[in-house]
Amino acid sequence: MQGVLTGFAVIGVVIAVGYVIALRGSLGEHGRDVLTKLAFNVASPALLFTTLARADLTVVFSSWLLVTVLSTAAAAGVFVAAGVVRGWGVGRTTIGALCSSYVNSGNLGIPISVYVLGNASLVAPVMLFQLVVVSPVALTLLDLSGRGEKGSLWLRLLTPLRNPVALGSLAGVAVAATGVHLPAPVLNPLTLIGNMAVPAVLIGFGISLRGSAVPARGAERGPVLLSVALKSVGQPATAWALAAGVFGIHGAALLDVVVTSALPGAQNLYTYASRYDVGVGLARDSILLSTILSVPVLVVIAAVLG
Repeated sequence: MQGVLTGFAVIGVVIAVGYVIALRGSLGEHGRDVLTKLAFNVASPALLFTTLARADLTVVFSSWLLVTVLSTAAAAGVFVAAGVVRGWGVGRTTIGALCSSYVNSGNLGIPISVYVLGNASLVAPVMLFQLVVVSPVALTLLDLSGRGEKGSLWLRLLTPLRNPVALGSLAGVAVAATGVHLPAPVLNPLTLIGNMAVPAVLIGFGISLRGSAVPARGAERGPVLLSVALKSVGQPATAWALAAGVFGIHGAALLDVVVTSALPGAQNLYTYASRYDVGVGLARDSILLSTILSVPVLVVIAAVLG
C-alpha cells in the first residue's frame, strides 16, 4: 500500500501549498489564472511532447488495453447520456465525461504502478490512449462548443492542430513513430519547462479551494455525484467485468487493469475546465472527491486481487 499512500501524500502536500498561497495572497487575485494558462499553453504541451517522444509505441498493443478503452468509453458514455437527458450542455457534459473516465495516469499512476504493480511501464498504455485519443477529441469538442457555428468547416476540422495540449501530444507521437533522436539542447529545455506542468496544476487547484463551498452542493451536485460514482466505482467495476468475464484476464494482469481504471480523475482536467471556463466547479469537486475515495477503493482492490 506504500505506493497508494505515497502518491496521494505527494499530491496532497502540493495542493496544500497552493491553498496556503491563496490564504496569504502571495500570487495576488490572478495567481490561479496565470498558473492555469501557463500549464495549459506552455508546460503541459512540453511535458506531453517529451513524454511521448521517448515512449515505446508498441505498448499501445498491450493485451489489456482494449479493456481500458471499453471501460473508459462506458463510464464517459453514461455521463454523456445523462448530460443529454438533463440538458447540461456540450461543454459541461464534456468536462463531466472526462471526470468520469480520465484517470490520473501521470503524477499518481506512475508511483502506484511502481509500488503496487511493480512496473512503471504498466501505466504507459493508458497514458498514451488518453493523450493521443481522449484529450484531442475532448479538447476539440470544447473548442467547437465555444465557437458555436462560427468559423469555416476547414477551421473546425483543424481544431486539434490549434490546441497546444493536443498539438504537443500529436507531435510527440510523430517523433516516437519516426524514431527521430532529439539532441539534448532541444530536449532538455522542453523537459525543464514540462516539469512545471504538474506542480502548476496542483498549486492552481489548491488556490481554487480557498473560499470554495462544500463539494457536491448546489447546481453541480448531480453532475459531481454522478461523475464521482462512475470514476470511483463504475469504471473499475466495468474493467473487472470485462477483463475477467469477457477477455479471460486473470492474476497480475487483472490487478493491473483494474487498479489503473480505479485511479482518480486527473488534475489536468481542472486546467481544461478553467481554460474554457466551463464546468470549473464540477471538475474541482469531482477530482477532489474521486481522489479521496480512490484511497479506500485502491486498498480494497489490491487486497482482493493482489
